[in-house]
Amino acid sequence: QVQFAESGGGLVQAGGSLRLSCAASGRTLATANVGWFRQAPGKERELAAAISRRGGDIYYSNSVRGRFTISRDNAKNTLYLQMNSLKPEDPAVYYCAAKFSGIYYRPADYSYWGRGTQVTVPS
Repeated sequence: QVQFAESGGGLVQAGGSLRLSCAASGRTLATANVGWFRQAPGKERELAAAISRRGGDIYYSNSVRGRFTISRDNAKNTLYLQMNSLKPEDPAVYYCAAKFSGIYYRPADYSYWGRGTQVTVPS
């Protein structure tokens, strides 16, 4: 089993930056594909960014590409999401997630989830 502790969410003005962290325990993430999902009220959950288990392949959704950067530190068993140039359409609950099989950029089969951290960008 994997447990996650997310941090770094909050309120930031448009154009600002936040860095989300997701520290895992219970199992190493070194062999997992990991990602950040987000869900805004009334909208479907979206895979915003994902990184393959080896770290060499990265996926970004069109809505965040060029502004967000996903990274992982396997030594710390931690996943990060650097969010720059935040926009009023970025507010959502952001979840880190992991899966140990399947393709990293496919939302299906992510089986381990954090509780989520709220990101707010006033319009």
